[in-house]
Amino acid sequence: MSFSPLRVKEMVRKELRQLLRDPKTKRITFAAPIIQLVLLGYAVTTDVEDLSTVVVDHDQTSESRLLLETITSSGYFRIVSRYDRPQALQEALDAGRARVSVEIPRGFAQGLEGRGGAEIQVLIDGTSSNTATVAQGYMERIVRDFSADRAREHGMELQGGIQVRTRAWYNPDLSSQVYNVPAIVGILLMLMALLLTALAVVRERELGTLEQLMVSPISPRELILGKTVPVVIICLMDLALITVVAMLWFDVPFRGSVFVLLMAALVYILAGLGFGLLISTISRTQQEAFLTMFLFFLPALILSGFMYPIESMPKIFQDLTLANPIRYFMEMVRGIFLKGLGIRDLWIHYLVLGGMTVLALGAAAFRFNKRLE
Repeated sequence: MSFSPLRVKEMVRKELRQLLRDPKTKRITFAAPIIQLVLLGYAVTTDVEDLSTVVVDHDQTSESRLLLETITSSGYFRIVSRYDRPQALQEALDAGRARVSVEIPRGFAQGLEGRGGAEIQVLIDGTSSNTATVAQGYMERIVRDFSADRAREHGMELQGGIQVRTRAWYNPDLSSQVYNVPAIVGILLMLMALLLTALAVVRERELGTLEQLMVSPISPRELILGKTVPVVIICLMDLALITVVAMLWFDVPFRGSVFVLLMAALVYILAGLGFGLLISTISRTQQEAFLTMFLFFLPALILSGFMYPIESMPKIFQDLTLANPIRYFMEMVRGIFLKGLGIRDLWIHYLVLGGMTVLALGAAAFRFNKRLE
């Protein structure tokens, strides 16, 4: 049977009409990604703000009070209680009433004025290692800057001859939203591609329309194209919507090329469609297809580098990430948004995603032909 673009066109029209005529499907297709982007954009953050802090100030001088004001004015720490005995600090941490405790010893102000220096004790609740690490970094920076300011005011030179001035490129404010939101775009695109295709063939079988398609003049290749092209169109529309929301709502900079992002998203979406169709061909019911989809999606999400740095994973899991399409697109979309990378910088990512697309669609077509036989 010869390939017919007209049959593919009619199949695409039929699929788009079927997907868009249902109000629930339209809400899931267009409203859900925006809602998820907003929720995840605010919820998935490594920023630390307003950490509950308890204080014991034994010195009770203007310098110690100024230090505490500096700590609280940073916005990272919020003093909830002040005590006069050190044991109360540990009790507050144990009871969960505070995440950070600060103890300023007697002689703090005198130590600042002398060359011996001054010390304070900071205890941080380490049950959440990420929060504790970030909070420790903030506190060290605040105290270091405070000490440097006081030394200059007293006409003293800082100990050591090296002064380090750091600047963060691409994300000067070190905002986790600027880093995470582009990655969320990739997660939502994969979720939509899998969701809309993993149920495609199974739904036809359950509705009894698959047999009608089998006896129709349409070929398996035309059927697969008819199933995938509408999803590509919808996913690209979702890409435009959530990219606009990311830029306007979360103020994420876009330093790259729209064309480069579009090409990256197209290859990535096709890879997701291939995996979705493969899941659809090996599942008997929509429930089985849905569960199989998440059995693929959740490990892929964990191994993508979104939640945990790939470099910190065991070697065997680092090797597994090389077969994960989300990992490659996440690197691409962050590079395009924040660094303005082009095709020349990302060609290996395009090549790998293209290979995954060919393998996944080829396997899906092979499985589909076997099911028809």
